[in-house]
Amino acid sequence: MSRTPIVKVVLASLVGTAVEWYDFFLYGSAAALIFGTLFFPSSDPVTGTLLAFGTYALGFVARPLGGVIFGHFGDRVGRKRMLVVSLLVMGLATVAIGLLPTYATIGLAAPVLLLVCRLLQGFAVGGEWGGAVLMAAEHGDDARRGFWSSWPQAGVALGNLLATGVLWLLALVQPDETFEAWGWRVPFLLSAVLVLVGLWVRLSIEESPVFRQARAERDARDGGRGHQPLLEVIRRYPREILLAMGMRLAENIGYYLVTVISITYLTTFAGTSADRGMILTALLIGSAVQFVVVPAVGALSDRVGRRPLYLTGAIGLALWSYVFFGLVGSRSEPKIILAVVVGLILHALMYAPQAAFFSELFGTSVRYTGASVGYQLASIMAGALAPIVALKLLGDVSRPNTTAVAVYMTVASVLTVVAVLLARETAGSSLRHDRTLDSAEDQQSPART
Repeated sequence: MSRTPIVKVVLASLVGTAVEWYDFFLYGSAAALIFGTLFFPSSDPVTGTLLAFGTYALGFVARPLGGVIFGHFGDRVGRKRMLVVSLLVMGLATVAIGLLPTYATIGLAAPVLLLVCRLLQGFAVGGEWGGAVLMAAEHGDDARRGFWSSWPQAGVALGNLLATGVLWLLALVQPDETFEAWGWRVPFLLSAVLVLVGLWVRLSIEESPVFRQARAERDARDGGRGHQPLLEVIRRYPREILLAMGMRLAENIGYYLVTVISITYLTTFAGTSADRGMILTALLIGSAVQFVVVPAVGALSDRVGRRPLYLTGAIGLALWSYVFFGLVGSRSEPKIILAVVVGLILHALMYAPQAAFFSELFGTSVRYTGASVGYQLASIMAGALAPIVALKLLGDVSRPNTTAVAVYMTVASVLTVVAVLLARETAGSSLRHDRTLDSAEDQQSPART
């Protein structure tokens, strides 16, 4: 059977992931900038933003469901098919947001429809991540898995770069009145073009050879009947799920601290809406830097291991959070850029090796489900709540408590450090292992050997 060249597989994962996360991040930026006014206008600015972030958070709640469903079918019928479906669902939901009437037009139905679209986004992205990183990881070789599987992670940075870039361009060429009237719809409608490109690339690659082998073994054993990936991963890999969740906390909270909370802090607490361009410029530069840094860190993880880099990122981001808000609140563009760029580099130390790390924890026949569930369950506690918790901790607009937010980041980092220390190094291990196919006596996880 033919095998797609690894570079083509990586390109497909990169492009598809960038498109899906462009859609997902676009909502977060729009929630911080405009959705509070358009969909919750009866509230004061901070409360309106909190309500917008509430619908933003519900997208994360839908992610574990997407991870379970897409993971189940991805482990049964293949990674490629599920990646195509997730891209279509995400694209339709994002374009629909761009067409939604606002509260001023249809009243309460507007935020309700916004919520439905956001839930669909979360459902789709919940199934996207696991499949994208597994296609790269399972096509690549053991010695360079960190590098190859880091490219879908770089696609997340690219998606944020595209989303922020479009918003930055619109803010540059449009007055606030135009942006609020119709300009905010443009980046959501552009998603239709990006989705078509992503589909064209993804449809051109072959299924993962590691998955094909595992499915053949399973079919030879029992015809594939009775394969229940969710039940099997909970029974065989409970420790790995908990470790993946713990490792996600600092990474996920830290990312939204830098990319979403920073927007609200500058435009609502430390400055005015006129400062919108500065923070978007910083995020644009930071995302570009992170796009380059992620594969470099992924390659480094193949040489020095996943754990040392992950620990450095978790500890570094906790320390940086005590400096971050002071730099952002200075309203000095160079300082804001420094705050964001350093924050995203520290985040990359965790995010780049994460794809290989999580892939190596689980056996092939449940890998899509296991990696997705561990990754997405943590998203509810981390990324979903991070903007809401941070806004509550910041408190009064006139006297924001930035130290409380830094302590919040520190607690998350401590939990992540504990999880990383409990997980054994997996760099260089084979992906051709599976507790659900082999007997418990002679099969050990690479996370325990």
